[in-house]
Amino acid sequence: MTTNCLFCKIVAGDITSDTTYEDDDVIVFNDIKPMAKVHFLIVPKLHLESLKSCDKAHQALLGKMLLLAPKLADEQGLKGFKTLINTGREGGQEVFHLHVHVFGGGLPTV
Repeated sequence: MTTNCLFCKIVAGDITSDTTYEDDDVIVFNDIKPMAKVHFLIVPKLHLESLKSCDKAHQALLGKMLLLAPKLADEQGLKGFKTLINTGREGGQEVFHLHVHVFGGGLPTV
């Protein structure tokens, strides 16, 4: 765990989240600033700063995260969805802990 990392604090249970799925490797929770009616994040429990910091040792974890996306999207009633991985500040990454955005279902209701 990185002490100043928001997602590490969520993984540790120090900050609450609207968790929808969790296992030994990942935690999934709804985004606090949704871009769509359904918008959740798939976050590895292992702190990895970004996709750029991954290597072959993380292949199984990355595959698991991507294969969870359609399963969890289906459970949330999405017929289609988008995935997004922001990488680095110039790639729009705001929280420097690898995560996959999954969203769909139209614009969020306010």
